[in-house]
Amino acid sequence: MFTGIVEEMGRIRARLDGGRFEIDASVVLDDLAVGDSVAHNGCCLTVVEIGNLEAGEQWYAVEVVPETLSRTNLDDLAPGDVVNLERPVRLSDRLGGHLVQGHVDAVGEVVTPAPDLRVRTPPELARYVVEKGSITVDGCSLTVVAAEDDAFTVAVIPHTAEVTTLGRRRAGERVNLEVDVLAKYVERLMEKR
Repeated sequence: MFTGIVEEMGRIRARLDGGRFEIDASVVLDDLAVGDSVAHNGCCLTVVEIGNLEAGEQWYAVEVVPETLSRTNLDDLAPGDVVNLERPVRLSDRLGGHLVQGHVDAVGEVVTPAPDLRVRTPPELARYVVEKGSITVDGCSLTVVAAEDDAFTVAVIPHTAEVTTLGRRRAGERVNLEVDVLAKYVERLMEKR
């Protein structure tokens, strides 16, 4: 589980055949081990290799399967691009955002960039987006300002715009979306009635 509070922006160092990405980072390398999970633009991926930190190599690698590439914006990434990074929440940590699984529900499209970020969302996801509810955009926990039939808006504060990819997103770019998992559970329970 994650909180949607991005710890740093990493940079794609290399993209190799088979969906392997090497990411330059610093903060998330602290205590990182092969097998650990890290959210990348909100998508939970497993660390498969870590550079030689003693030799000053500040990178790690993940492998992304075709299914994940087809359902997220990770396939858009190329060497030099930045990506939002977050390690999983520990039980002793503060929950500064909301509970985020790192399971991307869909890809949306930026209509209007930050600070008044408007994102077009697939129709099947719109029912989970509510005013003042939580949504994750590229791994960032945000509060919905307005929910529409095919889009929503969120206010991106200057700090968030500066320390995440949201300040760099332009109209037409794709962003990963994860809706509040509690809404999906409630819907499923109500279907059974």
